[in-house]
Amino acid sequence: MLRISDTIALEDWELTEVFSRSSGPGGQNVNKVSTAVDLRFEAARSPNLPAPVKARLKRIAGRRWTADGAVLIRVEDTRSQARNREIARERLAELVRKALVAPKKRRPTRPTKGSVERRLKAKKVRGEVKSLRGRVED
Repeated sequence: MLRISDTIALEDWELTEVFSRSSGPGGQNVNKVSTAVDLRFEAARSPNLPAPVKARLKRIAGRRWTADGAVLIRVEDTRSQARNREIARERLAELVRKALVAPKKRRPTRPTKGSVERRLKAKKVRGEVKSLRGRVED
């Protein structure tokens, strides 16, 4: 079980881990040991996430969201399989935490009367400066 917050925890059946050989550092170890982790979270089927959270998670996950509604996270940062596994779980938890935060509703505002007047006055002054440029006549 992966605890995200006080109210949300992801069950083990929702997470699938596949290990494969990693590229990058490791010397001979790279050719022998499967240290890279592909963590798959079945987000669309998850009963623990409300619908709005799933929608935000889909937007936040971007390319990591698959056509069948899963989030794929690949980690091959370290030489240790256990550490890569921890990192993948941390990244998934961080993604879901970001999706839990509902964006603030935008309230349209209007400029104040004073700011509109100042803007128009500045435009008028600038226009006068520009109109005074050019040929000087006697």
